[in-house]
Amino acid sequence: MLAEKESENKNINYSKIASSASFKQLLQAKKKFLLPMSIFFFVFYFTLPIMTSYSTILNTSAFGEISWAWVFAFSQFIMTWILCSLYSKRAVAFDKQADEIIRQSLKEADRK
Repeated sequence: MLAEKESENKNINYSKIASSASFKQLLQAKKKFLLPMSIFFFVFYFTLPIMTSYSTILNTSAFGEISWAWVFAFSQFIMTWILCSLYSKRAVAFDKQADEIIRQSLKEADRK
């Protein structure tokens, strides 16, 4: 990554970066993405054990001998893959923003 390569050669003022508006904007964008995804993941994940422990709704047949509990359990794998794919794609954008913040910081340091 750009950040790793350039930070080896120059001193970066991390305190200044952390207080910059662009870095705060990056953190806000990450939080806006990660918090809802994390909440969704935990709710979806814990719904299966709660529903199988305290109700019989998922014990009914979905497809022949396969119950809704099995369908729900399999859907958790699919949900995990989808969330991982979404995060991987979004992380690329976050990395680009971070690289741009570091690039700007290095330009400011060079001017001084």
